Amino acid sequence: MNKIFPSADEALKGVVADGQMLAVGGFGLCGIPEALIEALRDSGVKGLTVISNNAGVDGFGLGKLLETRQIKKMISSYVGENKEFERQYLAGELELEFTPQGTLAEKLRAGGAGIPAFFTKTGVGTMVAEGKELREFDGETYVMERSLVPDVALVKAHRADKSGNLQFRLTARNFNPAAATAGKVCIVEVEEIVETGQIAPDDVHLPGIYVHRIVHNPTPEKRIEKRTVSAPAPVDAVAAKVEAQAVIAQAAAAAEAELPVVPKVPANKQEGA
Repeated sequence: MNKIFPSADEALKGVVADGQMLAVGGFGLCGIPEALIEALRDSGVKGLTVISNNAGVDGFGLGKLLETRQIKKMISSYVGENKEFERQYLAGELELEFTPQGTLAEKLRAGGAGIPAFFTKTGVGTMVAEGKELREFDGETYVMERSLVPDVALVKAHRADKSGNLQFRLTARNFNPAAATAGKVCIVEVEEIVETGQIAPDDVHLPGIYVHRIVHNPTPEKRIEKRTVSAPAPVDAVAAKVEAQAVIAQAAAAAEAELPVVPKVPANKQEGA
């Protein structure tokens, strides 16, 4: 079975449709399936419920789907970098199921493992637990959370072989594997495709049995979400000179203290006299 498709547009054909629930991998802007998101935008499907760690940023990532109003509901743990998301939510144009990050990851993992629900202490006593079943275990209260099984998972991996075995890279390994296993159909965008068998079994992060379609995108943009740099502190030349002189004087005093004491000989005394 050939899993490799010539483009992201072709990979989505016959799979995505209006009103679906989609899981989209990535952590911030790290490890997001950029080409697949653009193809999803171009497909014109709408009324989507999207499960993702965040909602991208304005004009990039899932922010592109928010701009075109293709998303009706987000299931996310962090949404703080997107002004359009904020505007739509506050205006009542976008639904939000705000979910603790660990709970979101476990909802996907459980969905992929065939576990319909699980109990967690996270959210007990807060609005997160409102309307959900509470149960006591060993004297502690837990809230029941339903797992997530999206219709389609859009995932980014670093490398795939032709059988769909995947390798993820660094932070991109956070939500992508869980999203991939949870999706009924999993479409993966990769930077490199190798022959089956070229990835050592110990280096396979996700078996190809979970992967249905593969798209090659060797040059993703990989935009930085928030760039932070440290500017060098301004140098005060006068202060630096004073400090250097103080260091030299201190070193000289320390060296003099370590010298042996030599008795002074009177000038009128001759040696051996």
